[in-house]
Amino acid sequence: MLIPYDQLEADTLTRLIEDFVTRDGTDNGDETPLETRVLRVRHALGKGQAVIVFEPESQQCQLMLKHDVPKEWFG
Repeated sequence: MLIPYDQLEADTLTRLIEDFVTRDGTDNGDETPLETRVLRVRHALGKGQAVIVFEPESQQCQLMLKHDVPKEWFG
């Protein structure tokens, strides 16, 4: 299920993005400051390049690049 980023409370969205950009395996040795990484994700969400996906089975949200999401989800 896709979750419109602009329907989340600002603090909730920030925590979700921070969780995503600080997960193991996401930095790949990148020394970019956390604030910059968060801004990059916000920008990608705003431009429609990234989306928030909620998985009911696991009850978890994740961020995905739009082109990685099955087209039928955009109904």
